Amino acid sequence: MSIIRPFRGYRPRAEIVAQVAAPPYDVLSSQEAREIVAGNPLSFLRVTKAEVDLDSSVDIYSQPVYLKAKENLHKFIAEGYLIRDETPCFYIYQQQMGEHVQYGVMAGVSVDEYQNGQIKKHEYTRLEKENDRAHHINTIGANAGPVFLTYRASSRVDAIVDHVREEKAVYDFFEDDGVRHTFWVVDEESSIKGLKKAFAGIECLYIADGHHRSAAASRVREIRKTANPHHTGYEEYNYYLGVIFPHDQMKILDYNRVVKDLNGFTEGEFIAQIAERFDLAEAADPKPEAKNSFGMYLGGKWYRLFAREGTYPKDDPVESLDVSILQSNLLDPLLGIKDERTDARIDFVGGIRGTKELERRCGKDCVVAFTMHPTSIGELMKIADAGKVMPPKSTWFEPKLRSGVVVRMLEE
Repeated sequence: MSIIRPFRGYRPRAEIVAQVAAPPYDVLSSQEAREIVAGNPLSFLRVTKAEVDLDSSVDIYSQPVYLKAKENLHKFIAEGYLIRDETPCFYIYQQQMGEHVQYGVMAGVSVDEYQNGQIKKHEYTRLEKENDRAHHINTIGANAGPVFLTYRASSRVDAIVDHVREEKAVYDFFEDDGVRHTFWVVDEESSIKGLKKAFAGIECLYIADGHHRSAAASRVREIRKTANPHHTGYEEYNYYLGVIFPHDQMKILDYNRVVKDLNGFTEGEFIAQIAERFDLAEAADPKPEAKNSFGMYLGGKWYRLFAREGTYPKDDPVESLDVSILQSNLLDPLLGIKDERTDARIDFVGGIRGTKELERRCGKDCVVAFTMHPTSIGELMKIADAGKVMPPKSTWFEPKLRSGVVVRMLEE
C-alpha cells in the first residue's frame, strides 16, 4: 500500500502566486538565483536558496544560510505572503507544457515507506547534497520543495482527480518558460478519504526527481524522533512533501553529453575507433529516433551511431540502457572517462535546451557532443523494482515542479 497524508499547507495569495513560485533549488546557480530575486523580491528562492540575501563570500552550505532561509520563511508568513489552509488538505497540481499535460496529487508521503523500500529509488545520492537539504529542512522546520513521484496509473485515482479538476482552480498561472501551472485544493472529506483509499491500493511509489530531498527527509525524521521522548509515529515529520503523478503522464527528455577533449585522438582516429564498435554514418537529424542509437556532433558535423548486437547485455536492465551502452563502449574505452560523476572532462545538458546548445558548447569549451534517446518510465520502474540504480544523468523530467506554491510544515 501507499500511505498519503493531507496537511495544512501554507500557500501564496492568488494575486502573487506567480511571483512567489520558484524553480527547484538545484536547477539554478547561486548567481542565477540572485539575478531572479533582484527583479522579484517575492521569489521563494529567498527560502530555498537563501544565500541570495547574504554576501557572495558566504559558504552556501553554512549555518547562516539555513538561518536566513528560516527567517525569510517566517517573514513570508508574518507579512501575509503565505496563508495557511484551515484544515488538512490534498492538492492537485497540473502542469501544461505545449501539448503535454500532467496532473498529480500533492500530499505528505511516508518516511517509513521510503525507508522500507515502498517508495523506490533509482539513483545514488551524494552526501554533501543530502547534508545540505537535511540542514535546510530541519532548520526551517518545513518541506519547502516537493519531491516528484510517480506510480502505475490507477483509474480509481484518475476518477477522483478528474472530479476535482471540474471545479474552479485556486491558481492558474504561466511562468516565463511558458509552462502553465494550475492548482486545486482538495478539502472535501469524501475526496480526501477517496484518495487515501485509492492510494492504499497502490503497491509502491517511485521517485522520479528528488532523491536528495527524500533522503534528507528521512534523516530529519530520525533527528526529530530521537529528540522527541513522546514520539508516536504520527507527527508531521514522519512525512514529507511529494507530488505524485501517474506513470502514463510522465515526460522524460534526453539527457545529453558534451566532452572537452578526444583523449589524444585526432578527429579521424576517433571516428575510426568508433566505427569498430558502432555502425556510423553522417546524419541530417541530430536526434536519435530509437533506442540503442546516438547522435554525435564532431568537427561541425552530425553523425548517427548505432549500437551493434552483442556489444551490450540485452537482459540487464541497467547495462542495456543507452547511457550505459555509450559509457561502456565509447566514453570509457575511447575517451578514458571512467566515472561520469567525478570526471571534469564531461558535462551534461538537459534536452530542454535543445541540440543548438550542444553545438554552442562544442564551439566554446568542448569538442564532441552526444545526443541520447530518452530513457523510458518503464525502464526506470524496471530498474527500481530490481533494486538497482541508474547511471548518473539518465533522466531529465519536464516540466519541473515549482517550489513555494504549497509549503508543508513539520509541526502542526
